[in-house]
Amino acid sequence: MMTPNETAALLIQALPYIRRFTGKVIVVKVGGLPMTDPARARSLAKDVLLLHSVGIRPVLVHGGGPQIDEQMKRAGLTPEFREGLRVTDSETLDIVRMVLVGKINRELVGALNALEPVAVGVAGEDARLLETEPLDPALGFVGTVTRVNAGLLHALHEDGLVPIVSTVGANKDGQPYNVNADDAARAIAIAMGAEKIIYLTGAPGLLADPSDPASLVQRLTAGEARRRIADEAVTGGMIPKLTSCAEAVEGGVGSAHMIDGRAEHAILVELFTDQGIGTMVCAEAGGD
Repeated sequence: MMTPNETAALLIQALPYIRRFTGKVIVVKVGGLPMTDPARARSLAKDVLLLHSVGIRPVLVHGGGPQIDEQMKRAGLTPEFREGLRVTDSETLDIVRMVLVGKINRELVGALNALEPVAVGVAGEDARLLETEPLDPALGFVGTVTRVNAGLLHALHEDGLVPIVSTVGANKDGQPYNVNADDAARAIAIAMGAEKIIYLTGAPGLLADPSDPASLVQRLTAGEARRRIADEAVTGGMIPKLTSCAEAVEGGVGSAHMIDGRAEHAILVELFTDQGIGTMVCAEAGGD
């Protein structure tokens, strides 16, 4: 347990960061895994509410892969992926919408509103928040975001609300499409001119040596991130995450962060302490 002096020192350390980010948009992307643990959902809700309470404008964007897989198996369907993207036929699309919009979004909204009634659930289909077009015919109803109705999210912020976005978009004819949550979060962050985008992952961040948790790379530029990918110094699921971070920063987002969503209050530690907890990607060396 911290002493009063240690608590005071932590608060003093956080103050300049709170001042810097007040009034700024911060997009937080969370996968479906935390929603399988009610304690993690409550912890996430507390972090988001604290951001909101100090004048920061958070947008929470969520996926739900594990829950979609589970529901598909219950329906006798076998999940199929190509290059990390879910092949989505019409039956799978119904399950995706049911899980993301009807279940996980409701659970996140409920977790935050149990603390304070400020959360509003928004599907990418609503008011064509995420306008999409087909990504690849071989993937079925999987879309890529072509336009974000950022005004809708800004309006919710102006009303003192916290948008929680489920990533089912739609084309101009209203046809729904499953959208990769990492890509949706990046598109939203760029469209809103966000100060930061934070990806909550199941890893500490980028490790120079994947077998050594102590080899965390705390900071790199978008150019350095792309060089690591080109040099095959990054492998597996870290490639799309690091690519999304680089693209967000190149699109005008102040910085992108990959942090361990399993750690207690990881968002607050990353934003409000000097040390941070994960990997930050910025435009220039020394950026913040």
